[in-house]
Amino acid sequence: MSSTAALRPGISLGPYPEREDLRDSWLDRTATSLAGFVRQRASGRTPGHQAFLTLVEAEAKGLAEESDKQLKERLPDLRRRLYSEGLEEVLVARCFALVREVAERRLGLRPFDVQLLGGRVMLEGKIAEMETGEGKTLTATLPACAAALAGIPVHIVTVNDFLVLRDAAWMNPIYKFLGISVGTISEGMSPEERRDAYACDICYGTNKQMVFDYLKDRLMLAGDARGMRMQLEGLHVDHARGKRLLMRGLCFVIVDEADSVLVDEARTPLIISSAGDNSQEEQIYSEAVMLARQLTSATDFVIRPREHDVELTEAGTRRVTDLAQPYGGVWMGPRRREELIRRALSAIYLFQRDKQYLVRGGKVQIIDEYTGRIMSDRSWERGLHQMIEAKEGCTITGQQETLARISYQRFFRRYLRVAGMTGTAREVGRELWSVYNLSVVTIPTNRPVRRTGSPDRVYRTAVEKWTAVVESLRSLHAEGRPVIVGTSSVAASEHLSALLSIHGLPHQVLNARQDQEEAEVVARAGERGRITVATNMAGRGTDIRITPDIAALGGLHVLSTVRHDSKRIDRQLFGRCGRQGDPGSYQVIISLEDEIFHGFFQRA
Repeated sequence: MSSTAALRPGISLGPYPEREDLRDSWLDRTATSLAGFVRQRASGRTPGHQAFLTLVEAEAKGLAEESDKQLKERLPDLRRRLYSEGLEEVLVARCFALVREVAERRLGLRPFDVQLLGGRVMLEGKIAEMETGEGKTLTATLPACAAALAGIPVHIVTVNDFLVLRDAAWMNPIYKFLGISVGTISEGMSPEERRDAYACDICYGTNKQMVFDYLKDRLMLAGDARGMRMQLEGLHVDHARGKRLLMRGLCFVIVDEADSVLVDEARTPLIISSAGDNSQEEQIYSEAVMLARQLTSATDFVIRPREHDVELTEAGTRRVTDLAQPYGGVWMGPRRREELIRRALSAIYLFQRDKQYLVRGGKVQIIDEYTGRIMSDRSWERGLHQMIEAKEGCTITGQQETLARISYQRFFRRYLRVAGMTGTAREVGRELWSVYNLSVVTIPTNRPVRRTGSPDRVYRTAVEKWTAVVESLRSLHAEGRPVIVGTSSVAASEHLSALLSIHGLPHQVLNARQDQEEAEVVARAGERGRITVATNMAGRGTDIRITPDIAALGGLHVLSTVRHDSKRIDRQLFGRCGRQGDPGSYQVIISLEDEIFHGFFQRA
């Protein structure tokens, strides 16, 4: 079987190919993680890159002199050979050379050598770590085109609907020239529209949309995707399941912002559910919150912020028993009673409005802690979401009956080949290997990085910190330098916004309340004198361009008002400046009252 036949629907793999997701033991995961660490240290760079680039240059000879018609005449033979012989090095180089020439003619963008390397790495089923601003959107077209021409269905996953539609439309002239069909999956599409999009050679979509479509297919198949049975069913049954499926299986996926999708959100459960009986729930949750508010911290319960947990003391357990006595029903069982109170205490003390969630339109909406974006389709499990609704006085939605569920981690493990790209992967390289068998390869930058960092400034109190932040922004604004300010939450971004307004400093806020304007706000963040106050979202995937006069001033400055537990999250923010060889700088201003120090002082 050729390398391409092992990655596409057909006789050998059936009409809906996917990898069986075998659950590894703890010992297996540990051994794989250690092996991944050794492998990463040995091959974390681009092996054999010069030989491949030389091969691409050899295949490119004469292409620039050919007409569009002559270039297109090359396609049938290339497609036939890729289909039958597989993704051989010479054929991949020939395909990349052709895509590079077409990209220059149709988009005015000629992929750099480092983008060719990134494309090669991804086609091999690896993660390409490319600095922010190195052109990952264009890079993805290289492996996508090679795989599509070889008959392999390709999914390109990115983080939101805006980028799905933008990237597909932006790159479509390349695909159209090569005779490759492109589809997009976004919110609000009908099953027929989705089926047509997945039937294309390349399909762009968000991880959320694709996971839910996969779950719908699993419900349709009822766990039975055997090839022969489905083919026979298609011949004899008018409404065969195969004709009603949305996808064509899980063949080859290219994941943008791979660290966010494959690691940060990996264990997030995606659930298809139906409404259950919630006739008594509203009263129970309201009672739980009311009772929990009568308990005293330290005496009745202990908050453990590092573990994100609340524990009842012996005195608290006795007090809860006394308080619940008049209510009867579920409150009579000690185990259920204490579970409800602990969950109510968590809702009250561990989950803060405008930090972990927003209340918008009378609904509780979760904020993704890594991206700062709203997750409108998500809810916390085991009654926690309903407790927060009761705490906020919102209509209690009622728990749902689960029909199908899967995590992002288990979903992506089922693809026959996974690849990805991101600016920040080396810190999670061991996890990517242990979970997905994915190597991380660091791609060199096209131009030397000119981003500079200044030492952190640490203040004793939050008041002193915010005063220093405002003063720094006043100075930079007077110089005309654009600044992106990173904040920890919606509340923090709005607190700083209020301070800037008091001091007469014009600015733009980007947080979960303004997520619809994200791309527009970030695209203008490099303009002269502009101050953009942002949460973690900070517009990943949107280019920030600066003019020569801004470059002469030192370029975009990133000022972070928080240090994260993960250095990778900090690097994501710092990467907003100093792109493609532009000058840029960053600094962190924090205080000893910041959340990252809380656990340290508690242990001390």
